[in-house]
Amino acid sequence: MTGTLPQGWPESRPLRILYVTARFLPERGGTEIHTNEVAMRMSQRGAHVTVLATSRDRGRPREEWDGAVRIRRVQAWPRQRDYFFAPELYAEIRAAMPDLLHCQGYHTFVAPVAMMAALRASIPYVVTLHSGGHSSRLRVQMRPLQARLLRPLLVRARALVAGSQFEADLFSRRLRISPDEFAIIPSGVNLPGVSVPLGPTDTGLVLSIGRLESYKGHDRIIEALPALRRLHPGVRLRIVGSGPYEPRLRTLAAELDVADAVDIAPLPSGSRRELAELLNRAAVVTALSRYESQGLAVQEAIGLGRPVVVNEGSALAELGVYPNVLTVSGLAGSDEVADAVSRLLHAPPGDAPAMQTWDDCVDALVELYGAAMSEETGLSARS
Repeated sequence: MTGTLPQGWPESRPLRILYVTARFLPERGGTEIHTNEVAMRMSQRGAHVTVLATSRDRGRPREEWDGAVRIRRVQAWPRQRDYFFAPELYAEIRAAMPDLLHCQGYHTFVAPVAMMAALRASIPYVVTLHSGGHSSRLRVQMRPLQARLLRPLLVRARALVAGSQFEADLFSRRLRISPDEFAIIPSGVNLPGVSVPLGPTDTGLVLSIGRLESYKGHDRIIEALPALRRLHPGVRLRIVGSGPYEPRLRTLAAELDVADAVDIAPLPSGSRRELAELLNRAAVVTALSRYESQGLAVQEAIGLGRPVVVNEGSALAELGVYPNVLTVSGLAGSDEVADAVSRLLHAPPGDAPAMQTWDDCVDALVELYGAAMSEETGLSARS
């Protein structure tokens, strides 16, 4: 990591980085995957890396190691909610005293505690937003207010990282700071150990990937399935994920008489290789979510050359620049969604486009860390 850190940094002493996140592996999601991939690569480049996460499972060890990455967990309450209030978090950060704290995500109680602890201990900190949608309309309506309440802490960060231009523009408006103050660093999308085929190995398989929440749009592809089956009788839908919306999705499939063509289940092992193999089999992948700050799973599908149908709202609209990607309106009816999927089922296979890799992501973060630690103030002094 030499050459990008602040001038005068001793090469003999590794940089000590503390990644703070509400959730971490084995829980699965974009933030958890991102934090793990970045932490492992930073460690391989010589940094001393600790991941500090919360846990609502009393059976998990307080400390473990994944290679050279140290993982610390503190208990969070309430156990059945996503507020992640963790009283020990503040003391853990003050005891660690890293050279740099990188907060992964902003939308739980973890973020303000981490930023406050870093600020009071004079630890430079960086925040990657990892914003997301929510099934609760009230929670969605509160998100702009939440960002404004956190503004005094967010603008004292040495850097704010967005995963897409959409996310940078959104938080520029919410925080009332210039969009130029955001570093746009997408996650890497390279999945392990699978070669890219010229075409799908299962021409009737349509995938919809993501946690089973109402805003994720799985219901929209189920609603399109009757029309799609009239065009392509052999089509089957695999919804990959778990979550509270599963009973409603199963009921909807039964009501539309397509339950025999719908399979809903997470990947049994949660394996990234297994996900890559499943994506490689698919004829079309759909991502009809009402909100995505980046859309890691669908970008991984694009990186493997899969045709994709995406909702035109949020960061998914930015993916329309890639070949064999169609966008549909958030107001599109089931026939229009079915038509888009049908068009891609007949599309000739295209070459997989070059996408950002995890090493590209870490290269950008190393440069960002060097610049951030060279600053003596946060964004508020520069905005």
